[in-house]
Amino acid sequence: LANTMRLMEASLGQVCPFCRKPAPTEEESAKYTMKRVAANDPVAMCQKGAKFYVEGDHSSAFEYFTKAAKLGDVETHNHLSVLYHDGHGVDRNEKKEMYHLEEAAIGDHPRARYNLALIEGRRYGYGRYDRATKHYIIAAGQGHDGSLNWLVENHKRGLIKKEVLDAALRAHQAAVDATKSPQRDA
Repeated sequence: LANTMRLMEASLGQVCPFCRKPAPTEEESAKYTMKRVAANDPVAMCQKGAKFYVEGDHSSAFEYFTKAAKLGDVETHNHLSVLYHDGHGVDRNEKKEMYHLEEAAIGDHPRARYNLALIEGRRYGYGRYDRATKHYIIAAGQGHDGSLNWLVENHKRGLIKKEVLDAALRAHQAAVDATKSPQRDA
């Protein structure tokens, strides 16, 4: 914090916290991203797709997301599920939305797991309640706060057993603790 304030006061600009070199300009960053895209880096393709999505170019976003998903990027599967759900750049397609949500969830994407739970809970009323609950438990164990909140609320309503909630709370806390480090806390 002190170093960041010193840099801001001196108008030195942003620097890498590790090597202290100046942060790349927007042009340099775009050039580097395209170099990574050309090397079939799925994370770079996902970043490029996300940039197009924010800019409103959903067709280009879909193109980059599709390439990254074929290379196995979990985050991209979640983005594709959103495109298919909203019909941005593609026709709305519930089967493809579910496919990409499931692929992301299998890859341990907590938000995708949470979204699957929402869909399962709504799709057939309470007929798929047990399946939705399992998704919430898994997502809570991955550190997803919304899933944990859902479990707590449904425990208060008497729909979730105390043992299940306790296990989910322990798993959630373990996931949160796993992301903490002394360097981050400093």
